[in-house]
Amino acid sequence: MSLIAALVGLGLAAGILLIVDGLRRRPRSPRRVRRPTAPGFERRVALAVALGGLTAAITRWPVAAIALAALGWFAPDLFGGKASRDRATARTEAIAAWTEMLRDTMSGAHGLEETVITTAAVAPPAIKAEVNALALRLDQEPLTQALSEFAEDLAHPTGDLVVAALTLAAAGSVGDLGDLLGTLAVAARDEAGMRLRVEATRARLRTAVRVIAACTAATALGLVVLNRPYLSAYGDASGQAVLAAVAAAWAAALWLMTRMAEFVAPERFLAATADEGAQ
Repeated sequence: MSLIAALVGLGLAAGILLIVDGLRRRPRSPRRVRRPTAPGFERRVALAVALGGLTAAITRWPVAAIALAALGWFAPDLFGGKASRDRATARTEAIAAWTEMLRDTMSGAHGLEETVITTAAVAPPAIKAEVNALALRLDQEPLTQALSEFAEDLAHPTGDLVVAALTLAAAGSVGDLGDLLGTLAVAARDEAGMRLRVEATRARLRTAVRVIAACTAATALGLVVLNRPYLSAYGDASGQAVLAAVAAAWAAALWLMTRMAEFVAPERFLAATADEGAQ
């Protein structure tokens, strides 16, 4: 009977995690271009079910099963994330390089459309799909509309600055677009360098989060395997309530430390403008 209760608790925990994940705020997805993303949802579900099911089978404690299932769900955030941070830095540097290409190509091209099409063939790999999609749209759509969709494809604050400069240039509101693009390229490279410095200073905090989570989980597992009578006080309802409070405090502490180690990117002003216009 206790195993059934544990499985029911595990199912309830999985439902709560799915609801929380659905309520999380995410950046707007691009309209046309799909960038390759690491498998996230399936891996989270697999880790949550594996850890929660194993804990339920060993301890027969619903609270422990829910806590370990939650740890499995958020494990990619606690123990991973380096690849996504590297991708973000690479995209910023790619936007800077492409902006410099636009500046250098503009003198030999006939118009802004031809400049974009010329640079599409040699665009940096991190944004090559987006730039190629922009070049294809220029054959079918007006320049300003194609640039607006390109900004949605990039979904990047620095990309918004470049798109805004190109849009103003298309309307004839920019005197020297080459100098403006050169300034934006320098700003993008400075942002990429700042991200690298921030990541380096916060690496120690991320390591601390991983060490605390791993040591706490290893200690709990060691007590369950090697000294089960020591944990017998958690076997009844009151013990489960105390364990729930301990797990909640531990989870809140890890969440706060993880939030402190995150890089907070600036808001996209083109996306904010589009949202205000839709309202």
